[in-house]
Amino acid sequence: MSSGHSTRAGALLDLARLFLRLGTTAFGGPAAHIAMMEDEVVRRRQWLSREQFLDLLGATNLIPGPNSTEMAIHVGNRRAGWPGLLIAGSCFILPAMMIVGVIAWAYVRFGGLPQVEGLLYGIKPVIIAVVAQALWGLGRTAVKTGWLALMAATGVVLGFLGVHELLLLFGIGALTAVARVVADRKNVGLGCRFALLGVIPGVPLLPAVGTVGAIAGSPFSLWALFLFFIKVGSVLFGSGYVLLAFLRADLVERWHWLTENQLLDAISVGQFTPGPVFTTATFIGYLLGGPAAALLATVGIFLPAFFFVAVSGPLVPRVRRSPVAGAFLDGVNVASLSLMTVVTWHLAAAAMVDWVTVLVALTAAFLLLRYRVNSAWLVLGGACAGFLASLAAVR
Repeated sequence: MSSGHSTRAGALLDLARLFLRLGTTAFGGPAAHIAMMEDEVVRRRQWLSREQFLDLLGATNLIPGPNSTEMAIHVGNRRAGWPGLLIAGSCFILPAMMIVGVIAWAYVRFGGLPQVEGLLYGIKPVIIAVVAQALWGLGRTAVKTGWLALMAATGVVLGFLGVHELLLLFGIGALTAVARVVADRKNVGLGCRFALLGVIPGVPLLPAVGTVGAIAGSPFSLWALFLFFIKVGSVLFGSGYVLLAFLRADLVERWHWLTENQLLDAISVGQFTPGPVFTTATFIGYLLGGPAAALLATVGIFLPAFFFVAVSGPLVPRVRRSPVAGAFLDGVNVASLSLMTVVTWHLAAAAMVDWVTVLVALTAAFLLLRYRVNSAWLVLGGACAGFLASLAAVR
């Protein structure tokens, strides 16, 4: 075997190991997943610089689909090309899909969800510490000028006021690009305009993909389920709560495939299991048609992410080379961190509910900053602490 093939094989093996582990231990939603990826690929392995990581983070926020999964796909693509793209994304999704599949089997078999409150009680404050540490490191890199600091603060305020994520991202990005033009006293040429359009390849496709909704009103079938989740993965921006609204409109109200309680249980499973929140689709598929439907639903909702990253990934370095388009990406990057800050604040309010959870969060933060303990071990430690605390409460 040539040295080139050996190097590529080693890179693919490294990607598989990393993202299988993250897919098994990354609790807390997209912000936490991205924080863990930053810790692994920037701080520990140095596969990417912080600037490169931020650019990819900004790009994932401009295309539909699950942001943390798209970040994993981007990292794999940068590390090992197309094979890396497929390996990283698949390995991040696979553990979560299998865990959710087992829970779905138990749900159908026994009629309820397992009790995991004690584990989550200890895991959630650890996640807050992990995200806060990542925000601090990324923020120091992203906020390079006074203008970007002002835009970051503006993004936080607008985020708390409930401004839509896309409006916030594009608005701050556009303002930063305009500020760069004014500062340079130059007109924006066609090349810069096309570069700006290049980072959002998914937007022009939204009307076409939305026509998949023609399956509305049809009885349940595996094909209809697959097309529905292809549509969801192609057009959905935002958090798991946006996913809830999207699924409810079709699966509950229009087609009556699920009850309200079943849908809420499906969203809950996606939230409390590790890995991508979009594995909610795995749970729904299993409820509706067993293992085959679970697999089709999972493939359907994640497949567009691979396509959008494959199309947009090569354009990110080109955008960075254009001064005005690069300024737009700088604005999107700080806006992305603003959104992460707002999400983290709300998560902290829900996670740090007493002195035990505050102590767990502070301990995790200390171990991260002082000893750079791997976040996976911290999550495991938080789960153990939460389990012990729940046992003490029962007694």
